[in-house]
Amino acid sequence: MTSKIVLAALALSLLGGVPAVASSAAPDFSTAEAGNPFVDGWYADPDVAVYGNRYWVFPTSSRPYDQQTYLDAFSSADLVSWTKHPNVLTTANVSWARRAVWAPAPVQRNGKYYLYFGANDIQSNSELGGIGVAVADRPEGPYRDAIGKPLISQFVNGAQPIDQDVFVDDDGQAYMYYGGWGHANVVKLNEDMTSLGQFPDGSTYKEITPANFTEGSQMFKRNGKYYFMWSEDGWTGPNYAVSYAISDSPTGPFTKLSRVLAQDAAVARGSGHNSVINVPGTDIWYIVYHRRPLSRTGANDRQLAYDRMTFNADGTIQPVTMRVKDNFDDNNAIGWTAHGGSWSASGGRYQTGASFGGKSLLDTNFSNFVQDADITPSSANGDSGLVFRATQATTGTDAYRGYYAGITGSGRVLLGKADNNWTQLASAPVSVRPNVRHHLRVEAIGSAIKVYVGDMATPKITVTDTSFSSGANGVRVFNTGAAFDNFAVSHR
Repeated sequence: MTSKIVLAALALSLLGGVPAVASSAAPDFSTAEAGNPFVDGWYADPDVAVYGNRYWVFPTSSRPYDQQTYLDAFSSADLVSWTKHPNVLTTANVSWARRAVWAPAPVQRNGKYYLYFGANDIQSNSELGGIGVAVADRPEGPYRDAIGKPLISQFVNGAQPIDQDVFVDDDGQAYMYYGGWGHANVVKLNEDMTSLGQFPDGSTYKEITPANFTEGSQMFKRNGKYYFMWSEDGWTGPNYAVSYAISDSPTGPFTKLSRVLAQDAAVARGSGHNSVINVPGTDIWYIVYHRRPLSRTGANDRQLAYDRMTFNADGTIQPVTMRVKDNFDDNNAIGWTAHGGSWSASGGRYQTGASFGGKSLLDTNFSNFVQDADITPSSANGDSGLVFRATQATTGTDAYRGYYAGITGSGRVLLGKADNNWTQLASAPVSVRPNVRHHLRVEAIGSAIKVYVGDMATPKITVTDTSFSSGANGVRVFNTGAAFDNFAVSHR
C-alpha cells in the first residue's frame, strides 16, 4: 500500500525531517466530521501531501482567470483544524506566468519541496504557458520558478497542458499525469524533478486517455495496483464527477470502471477534480475534492470538501457518499447561514443567546432523511431544536417555510410548522432540564414525521403532514439560548 502521500512522508523521515504523521493522528472519520467545506473561501482542484506531522492541501483559488495569480495552501495535524498559508506561490515569482494559475501538485524530494502548476490556460502551441514547476525549502513556500520556463508547454496527443498530478512509485520513479480537452498523458520525471525522462521505447509522452476523460488526473497505489482517477463532464455544471480505473502498470492501460463521486441533489453539485489522502500506516483513505453549494450557480462558486473513501474486497472503490456532519471541533461554522440570533462556534459547540426565532441553516435540500443533534438549552424558558425542509428563510420569529422540532427546558418536546406564522402539530412530555445535553432526532419520510428525544428506539411524536416535501436543515431557538453539537443529516 503506497501512495505519493505515504512516500512523501517516508522520504522526509529518511532525510532526517520530523517524523511522519502517526496512524493514530487521524481517526477513521466518515467525512469531515467538523463540517464540509472544511476551509473557508472559494477554492477548487485540491491536491494533497503529508509533510512531517501535517497534512497539506494545495488548491486553486476559484476566481476569474485574470485574478488567479496566486496559490494558497492549508495544513492540519488532525484533518480537523486547518491553518491557512496564503500566497505560497505567486506570478511575481514565475516570470512567464500571468493568469489562470491552476491545480497545484505538491511533492517532496531531494530535501526540497516541489509544486507543479498550470498557468495561462494556453489554447494553442503558439502561446506561452502550460505546466510549470516551482521549488521551496519549506512546505509553505515561498515557491519560486525552478527552470524559468514551462516544463510542458505544448499540446501533445491533443492534451492541453493543465491539471497535473505527480506520483512517485515504490522504485523511486516519478511520473506526471496531466491533460485537458479530453486527452490524458503520462510522462516520467527525472530524479531532479525539473526535467522529463524517457520511456524504454525512447518516447517522452504516452497517451493514457480513458473513456469520458475530461481533466483532473490523479494517481495513487494500493496493494500493488495503480488507481487512475479523473474528472468528467464540464467543471462549470452540476454533473462534474470523478471516475476511476485500475491497472497493473503506472502507464496503464486504464479502462474506466465506474464513477466514484457525483453530485447529490440534497448536498452539493459539481463534485470533482479530486485527490486522495492515505493516512500513513493505515488503510484509511479520504477523497478530497471541490463542489458547488446547492444555492450557487456561479462557475467559481466552489468549495473544498473531503469524505471517506472505502474499498471492496476485490480492490474496487465503493461509491462515495457526501455526508453532512458538523461536530464544531474546529470551532467554526463554515457553511452555516444565520438568520437572527447571535451565533458563534467555540469550545466544540455551536451556540447562541436567547432570541425569538434565531436560526442557522445549512445549504441542503433533503426530502427523506434522519437529522440528529445534541442540544443543551440554557434556560427553562422557550425551546430549542431542529429546523428541516426549510425554504425562504429570513430573519424573524417564524420567517421561513418548513418544520421545527424543539425541546423546552420545562420538559416538553414539540413539533410544528412555520409559514410566516406558527402551527403546532403535536407535543409530548419529556425529561428535559436546562444546561443538560439532550439528543434530538427527526426522521422524515414522505409525509410521516417522527421526533425522538433521548430514547432513539421509540418516537415521542409521530405525525402525518404534507405541507413541505424538502428543504434546508438547521437549528433554531425561541426565547432561550442553546448550544448545539454533533449535528448530522443522512438520507433515508
